[in-house]
Amino acid sequence: MSQAIYVSTAVGVGVVGGLFLSYHIFKKGQNKTKIPEQWIPVGTLKNLLVYPIKSCAPIVLNTAECSSLGLKDNWLRDRFLMVTDSNYRFLTARKHPNLLLVHSSFEKSILTLKHKDMEPLRINLDEVIELQKPQSGVVWGTKVPIRDCGWAASDWFSRLLGSTENQMKLVLYASKKSRKLAQSHLQIIYNFGSEDTGVFTDDTTYNLINEASVNDVKQKVPNSDISIRNFRPNFVLTGAKPFEEDSWRFVKIGSVVFEIIMPCYRCVLTTINPETGVPDTNSEPLETLRSYRLHDDPQIRKSIGNSPRMGVQMALRSPPGGTVNLNDTIYIA
Repeated sequence: MSQAIYVSTAVGVGVVGGLFLSYHIFKKGQNKTKIPEQWIPVGTLKNLLVYPIKSCAPIVLNTAECSSLGLKDNWLRDRFLMVTDSNYRFLTARKHPNLLLVHSSFEKSILTLKHKDMEPLRINLDEVIELQKPQSGVVWGTKVPIRDCGWAASDWFSRLLGSTENQMKLVLYASKKSRKLAQSHLQIIYNFGSEDTGVFTDDTTYNLINEASVNDVKQKVPNSDISIRNFRPNFVLTGAKPFEEDSWRFVKIGSVVFEIIMPCYRCVLTTINPETGVPDTNSEPLETLRSYRLHDDPQIRKSIGNSPRMGVQMALRSPPGGTVNLNDTIYIA
């Protein structure tokens, strides 16, 4: 989320090429990172979530593969689709909170979209890849390769978001490489590269939240309906103490190793109820987080302002293709 304070799938030879590319992306990251040999168990994986469409509802999984581009399960990928305006500039639930209520499901290459106020829509992503040529979209000022998912999706999202003349688009990521990031102060401070950025995520490929940290915030906000889902993590850790994650450098889930790149700096999206799409009138939990979770480093504060820390942003450091499962032991170093 910190930038707010700021996949396509191939078959045959394409799959082999994708695996070759993923391996070399991994080797590039491995060359600059020494993997720890000693690990300390701190808890278990309680929830595993994938968000196929940026800013829309998650799909809850029991197991998933960890790729260089994020979590995946067959055709399902993390944030490999996004809603845009007519010029293919990305849109989010910060401005369009109704997106949080869009639910997705997959049957092979068929994506089904549902919303309580809309008729279901089915999109064959295999046909999108076959028929639509790659073009450029924009995420946080950076061009990204995308494919337009067609008129029916454009009409569906335009009506959902109250736009006319099919102003909204649904697009699919069109590369096997991680997207490039516009050079930012955070990228310089935390020294992460293009191999760590995933697809349409704001910063890095993976996000972990500590259940105890969320509970700590909830205790400070009486009568709140704050939940894990306010923070849109991929991984939910249970068993650790509140905010222990601040001091960790590496996380291992089962046998899959991640490097913690930086804290997750939170924005207004956390204040929108993920079940109703209604913003909190008191801007919670953001206001409470600002009271005790701002970064102490003045140099970092210049870049992030009053955006508090909650959760950690991570990048894959073991070879792509490893799997994580519910109830896996989580280790740290």
